[in-house]
Amino acid sequence: MKTVYIVLLAILGFFLIIFLWVKGIYNNIVTQDEAVTAQWHQVETQYQRRMDLIPNLVTVAQNYANFEKATLTEVTQLRASAGQANVTWNAQGSTVDQKIQASQQMESTLSRLLVIIEKYPDLKAGEQFSKVMTELEGTENRVSFERHKFNDVAQDYNTYIRRFPQNIFAGMFNFQTRAYFEADQGASKAPVIQPNKE
Repeated sequence: MKTVYIVLLAILGFFLIIFLWVKGIYNNIVTQDEAVTAQWHQVETQYQRRMDLIPNLVTVAQNYANFEKATLTEVTQLRASAGQANVTWNAQGSTVDQKIQASQQMESTLSRLLVIIEKYPDLKAGEQFSKVMTELEGTENRVSFERHKFNDVAQDYNTYIRRFPQNIFAGMFNFQTRAYFEADQGASKAPVIQPNKE
């Protein structure tokens, strides 16, 4: 009878160890998955900061009669579409990310806007414009920092769930890898600023 209790305790102890091991792996996956999500929200916070600054930039620029309205209109429209864009993750873990695409379009248009602004020395010299540009520059640096941090957190998570034996449990509980931020096509080329011929 005593032997039966010892065997039952050994079996119970074995299953308890297995349970605690699986629980530890699962909880680590959940923790890292939440860290990726939280870091994504940090990126979105900086996107929102950028979108809040754009109306100020447009307003200051519109005060100059010669300024090209088509670019200002495009910036305003892109800001609206970026605000409505959503973020989702598909079954393969890749991002089906309207927010990133909208942000990349916004960056491209802002880049063109800044090139056009170079033609207007009075605008560049204005105190209001200078303040808005300083804020925008700081925001762009924050966006870049948060994206970089997101990639680091996503890499840690992706590496963890792809390692053995975590990959078994990640597959069982349907945890997917997260996509990284990548450079826009043509991002390696700096915008060309034409000299002012006025």
